[in-house]
Amino acid sequence: MTAASASRPGGGFWSSARARHLMPVAFVTYSLAYLDKSNYSIASAGGMAEELNLSAGLDSLIAASFFLGYFLFQIPGTIYAEQRSARRLIAWSTVAWGLLAVLQGLLSSPGQLIAVRFALGVVEGAVLPSLVMLLSRWFTKGERGRANTLLILGNPITVMWLSAVSGWLVSVSDWRMMFVVEGAPSVVWGLLCLRVIKDRPAEARWLPRAEHEALRTRLAAEERPAATGDGDTTAEQYRRVLRSRPVLLLAAQYFFWSFGMYGFVFWLPAIVKKGSGEGIGATGLISAVPYAFAVLAMLLNSRISDRTGSRRAAVWPWLAAGGLALFGSYAAGTNFPLALALLVVAGLCMYAPYGPYFALVSELAPAGVSGAAVALVNSLGALGSFAGTYLVGWVRGTELGDAGAFAFMAVCTLVSAALMLTVREPQGDAAATGTVNDGGARPGASPPEPAAAPNGGNSPAPQGDSTGEPAPR
Repeated sequence: MTAASASRPGGGFWSSARARHLMPVAFVTYSLAYLDKSNYSIASAGGMAEELNLSAGLDSLIAASFFLGYFLFQIPGTIYAEQRSARRLIAWSTVAWGLLAVLQGLLSSPGQLIAVRFALGVVEGAVLPSLVMLLSRWFTKGERGRANTLLILGNPITVMWLSAVSGWLVSVSDWRMMFVVEGAPSVVWGLLCLRVIKDRPAEARWLPRAEHEALRTRLAAEERPAATGDGDTTAEQYRRVLRSRPVLLLAAQYFFWSFGMYGFVFWLPAIVKKGSGEGIGATGLISAVPYAFAVLAMLLNSRISDRTGSRRAAVWPWLAAGGLALFGSYAAGTNFPLALALLVVAGLCMYAPYGPYFALVSELAPAGVSGAAVALVNSLGALGSFAGTYLVGWVRGTELGDAGAFAFMAVCTLVSAALMLTVREPQGDAAATGTVNDGGARPGASPPEPAAAPNGGNSPAPQGDSTGEPAPR
């Protein structure tokens, strides 16, 4: 493998040892996280709500309490991962959420469930932003859209099999055993992560020397400097990132996006079951259809975004189309086949932008503090998820019904698309400007030409950089 091929943007992604080693680990980690936070709805429908005498409102509150805990630990947890060790945070968080997931199967009161669901959110809170930050150390700008997409594919792919597997576990045992069986693998996987995850490429003995040199050279060329002089403390840089206009706009945007998304994810099976009149088995299969198309859309959109270097254009059109499709599903009324087709469109459109979106967020801030931007955006997304999970369920119980719920989700998704248009994407000489400093280039500016790939030794690797990467020996 040559240095050029190791880091060539837009091509040869799976030819790199980094992708083959890291992406399966990231995918499994996020899949387990999504499983252990999302199987609550299966337990509720599988007898828990009846056994514990949960009202509809209390049931929704227990499910949504996860997101309040998820919100609180995002920023401090990600700062720890960025400044100390992402490997340790991800590994021990995975162990902790596995134990808490198992504990859910041993509880007998709503108050206990609320406390454990909240704690589950706390320990999971920093994992996604820490993984996004970690991948930014291992992949160049021309690779991050696909890297983030392969990470977040753990969401729709898990949803596709979650209902079937969890439903089967409930049918052969009960909801308590489902929590235990699905939580235990996370404990084992977390311990394994201590061995297979490395904080930086220089620590990975399996990474070929040529690929490591090419990666270091390319990351150094792409690196965004600190917002002001070298005299800034790390705390001052974090404060600047957290107060910057682009990051705050993206945080607000992600709130509305997550509102629509999690309202869709949590309530789609119930809406499909009511509209189709089918049993729980057929409902699960029908509900999986949007996610199958979403996987394809995510892969295609991330590849195009990495090749063109455009992030904003890989996000807002999809969200606008998703919002309109939700409105169309609402307008379809009792025409279930048409409503389902529009739901498929809405689902794939709301999922497609994730990889390019988080690549954009991580590119807005200087290396070494960009994790705070991802954490702030994701924490506001957690609040949107809480609101979407609770309020969409509440609207469905009013006289507005399912139609009102779809309209609610559609408005939030369209608002997120409109807010995305206000974000100024890094343009021109991004490494020299610093979007956190000045708000980025004007909208509509031409995207920069990608930097030339390292050419084997004609571009000498720096002896060290501010990311802490030592020169290879």
